[in-house]
Amino acid sequence: MNNISLYLATVFIWGSTWLAITFQLGEVAPLVSVAYRFGLAAVLLLLFCLAFAKNLKFSLAEHGLMFLQGNLLFGFNYWLMYLTTERISSGLVAVIFTGIVFLNIFNARVFLGHRIQAHVLLAGLVGIVGIAMVFWPELANADTHSDIGTAIGLGLAATYCASLGNIVSSHSQRRQIPVLQANAWGMSYGAVTMLIIALMMGHKLNFDMRPAYIASLLYLSVFGSIVAFGCYLTLVGRIGADKAAYAGLLFPLIALQLSAWFEGYQWSLLGLLGLGLVLLGNILVLTPKTHLARASRALTLSPRR
Repeated sequence: MNNISLYLATVFIWGSTWLAITFQLGEVAPLVSVAYRFGLAAVLLLLFCLAFAKNLKFSLAEHGLMFLQGNLLFGFNYWLMYLTTERISSGLVAVIFTGIVFLNIFNARVFLGHRIQAHVLLAGLVGIVGIAMVFWPELANADTHSDIGTAIGLGLAATYCASLGNIVSSHSQRRQIPVLQANAWGMSYGAVTMLIIALMMGHKLNFDMRPAYIASLLYLSVFGSIVAFGCYLTLVGRIGADKAAYAGLLFPLIALQLSAWFEGYQWSLLGLLGLGLVLLGNILVLTPKTHLARASRALTLSPRR
């Protein structure tokens, strides 16, 4: 798949998982559902690797990287985000998560030595302004009596975990660890860690037999975890964690449109203008730097007289 296809697949799948997650809430503790989700995804990936004779033998150091990636990206990130969602609306959670754009730029500079590209930074600024416009009604009507400070702290911690997981994945791919096998082992490690924490916290390992819970679990495991993370982390390896993270600004908008279809959400003029800014940011971040430089020179050249 080319980069655009990987990007669009990530955006549309993760945009739909927000709606699917609502069917996971209720009878089963969120932490246990996270363990089920990535545990099932890990089993399916490992079986796929065995069926197609993919190499599953790695050094201790490589397993250390996969353990770190799994716990950051498939474990603590989701656990903390669930805790955030319990305290504030999903719209506010989406706004907090957009910070991954800047965290990936910063962490790629610190840990991988990547240069900060001006057009990527500009795209991030444009996109976050757009996201804030889309979610402004929720931001303006936020319950001031809720524990919003704790929620913001948890949300930022979740986002930072996700960003560090992106950086570990990028480093692993530099070491020629295939994305498929890294995800298989990483999801295994993440699921086991979440399961241990759930047991330590006294959560019951119950299961919800409702068709909606089972169907959403299968969708989140196969598409939301295996397919989307495979596409996204491949993109991280190809174009860098800073550019790939921009998907985090677009998939909340897909989730909003699904909410408009299924939950009665109504777009406002401010929201539509914000959507335009997010799309503009996508154009900036996905357009090669050389093309942008050519366009800039063409605009600044004055006609001869």
